[in-house]
Amino acid sequence: MLLFPRLFRICKAVAITMRGFILYLLSASSVAVLSTLLLHVRDTGETRLKLESSSEKVWPELEFGWRVVVATVIGFVGSACGTVGGVGGGGIFVPMLTLIVGFDTKSAAALSKCMIMAASISSFWYNLRVRHPTKEVPIIDYNLALLFQPVLMLGITVGVALSVVFPYWLITVLIIILFLGTSSRSFYKGIQMWKEETIVKETARQQEEGPVNSRGELLVDTAHEPLIPREEKSEMQIVRLNLKWKMMVLLLLVWASFLLLQVFKNCVAVCSIWYWVLFCLQFPIAVALFGFEAVKLYREDKKRISTGNMDGRICEATIHWTAGHIAFCALCGLLGGCVGGLLGSGGGFILGPLLLEIGVIPQVSSVTATFVMMFSSSLSVVEFYLLKRFPIPYALYLMSVSTLAGFWGQYLVRKLITILGRVSIIVFILSGVIFVSALTMGVAGIEKSIVMIHKHEFMGFLNFCSSQ
Repeated sequence: MLLFPRLFRICKAVAITMRGFILYLLSASSVAVLSTLLLHVRDTGETRLKLESSSEKVWPELEFGWRVVVATVIGFVGSACGTVGGVGGGGIFVPMLTLIVGFDTKSAAALSKCMIMAASISSFWYNLRVRHPTKEVPIIDYNLALLFQPVLMLGITVGVALSVVFPYWLITVLIIILFLGTSSRSFYKGIQMWKEETIVKETARQQEEGPVNSRGELLVDTAHEPLIPREEKSEMQIVRLNLKWKMMVLLLLVWASFLLLQVFKNCVAVCSIWYWVLFCLQFPIAVALFGFEAVKLYREDKKRISTGNMDGRICEATIHWTAGHIAFCALCGLLGGCVGGLLGSGGGFILGPLLLEIGVIPQVSSVTATFVMMFSSSLSVVEFYLLKRFPIPYALYLMSVSTLAGFWGQYLVRKLITILGRVSIIVFILSGVIFVSALTMGVAGIEKSIVMIHKHEFMGFLNFCSSQ
């Protein structure tokens, strides 16, 4: 009986401070990597043969049956919750496609990207008609999107390269460590928001009833004027407000530059000079684009503080854009991309909780994270299409399911928020999706690792060039 309170106190202790959270990630990840180094042995010809045979392409036929029905239900629910939480849902899709449908891991990761892209586009289209809950600004924070997109895309390419080198069991352990930490921290933040919302609702209820004295007489407070209602806007006016064409063009240019690099890189021999030139060229491009937006935020934040304007903000984040905070955001964006590359997701498992951490309200954080994932996932889908990594019929079917789920997920959750008056629902959904992803990835990873152990397959770091 005392297990759950103790477990909650442990999670709370880890989640309550960012320093403790980072210490948890570094220590646990270091233990996992050191364990891999201990298991690392010289790769023999027999091991190579087993690795080649274990990476064969497996594409089941698209036929109506219980597997397709279960995949449809899980895909719909995962896409709906993933877009609402701003995490995509790759941690649910990949195990579902491998364990239930029967795809190989690489094809499942490619199909997962297709589902995330479809759900993100559908969610973006729906959110264009959604008004910012408190201010007359776009529901999408374009400044934060432009800040994180370059490092996120760079991280995805690095994560794809690491997925070739890292053994499968290590990827599983690292993802479980990361997901348990982020889900615990998001859950704790959701509890805090729930308590704050309860206080606000109680205060509002007392104000509606009106304060009374000891004799039961109603006291009227004339010091506070009634709130001025917001001006009503048509749907087209909201769409025009949410669409910032200049920022969209900049984001599309970033997307196109990384896409061209990926296309050219796939046209040359792996590990050739030109391959490494194109691979390394991504780093200065990402740093330059990130630096451009970071310097802009830093200068505008410094100017705002110098003028004494402590209320107005240049973006939805409540943090001050110091050099330390900018470096922290860059590392988190890179980490999110690496997780996306390793897992086959869009990087939202890091970006969603990070936006909440820096003070972005849940409605804007989920929309902005999903918006950024639309670019990162579509980049991977184009690359996987050129490499013929997924079957077209299955991709079109799962994308149609995710498209409907992305739209209805946003609609139903926003209706629920309006009825209950609790925005913390978004945070709990985010935490729940990450936690379920940790469980499903754990089950799939443990099952595959057991098979590899029985077959005496190589369990250490792999050679990047010979494993392509």
